[in-house]
Amino acid sequence: MAAEVAVVGSCMTDLVSFTTRLPRAGETILGQKFFIGFGGKGANQCVQSARLGAKTSLICKVGKDSFGNDYVANLKKNGVSTGQNVIVIVPGANLLLSSEDLKRASDIICKAKVAVCQLEITPAVSLEALKMARASGVKTLFNPAPALADLDPEFYTHSDIFCCNETEAEILTGIPVGNLEDTEKVGRLLLERGCKLVIVTLGAEGCMMISVEEPIPKHVPAEKVRAVDTTGAGDSFVGALAFYLAHYPELPVEEMVRKCNYIASVSVQASGTQSSYPYRKDLPQDLF
Repeated sequence: MAAEVAVVGSCMTDLVSFTTRLPRAGETILGQKFFIGFGGKGANQCVQSARLGAKTSLICKVGKDSFGNDYVANLKKNGVSTGQNVIVIVPGANLLLSSEDLKRASDIICKAKVAVCQLEITPAVSLEALKMARASGVKTLFNPAPALADLDPEFYTHSDIFCCNETEAEILTGIPVGNLEDTEKVGRLLLERGCKLVIVTLGAEGCMMISVEEPIPKHVPAEKVRAVDTTGAGDSFVGALAFYLAHYPELPVEEMVRKCNYIASVSVQASGTQSSYPYRKDLPQDLF
């Protein structure tokens, strides 16, 4: 069965150490805990979408080593379709995802309901994936992370939804984001650059959204929670948004964003990245 959400992006293996403080220059200190986790923006977003119930495919490259093998096994365990694995023997495998790879995966991208891209792979490849999806009538969701000050202008015009956090928004626009008023300025500027719908995530403060159809900015607050680890919360949000766009396309975007805020807030209450992402069965059923 065709994937509903096709993600073109990165896989990263996280090597995480816990200490009471960071060491000073030249100092050695003891850590209390160490674990290996699964990360990378593309994979994170894909896994969160899959855990909510979307049929997902991830188009990525991994290394031919234990990290790569473990990552493919992790994706399968999370119900993500990996298809024919493309494996290369280099440490920076993410950056070797190419235009030719996209052509081989074009059937997956063009038959999806939503295509999701970020910037942890070569930007030109992400842009090509967005164009490929758009040409087939697939809704495009773009997360410009890590942000580039000189982002190709075509990213703005080929993204149906442009979703960034406040730090990325500042890098993209040059406008420091310190409050909601600043966020609204950023949103308006991104619309001027060709975006249709802009969502700026604001951590504990929720989100700001603005669109061509509704040019008055809206602040969608998040519930207050006790955060344990905020790593990957933005990817949880984007993955949840991809799920709602695929499964509930008629739902008002503001309502989607409210639900995504809740899911991301659940993720920050546990340690780790993908390990903190909630499954559908563990969430309130009025989210679905």
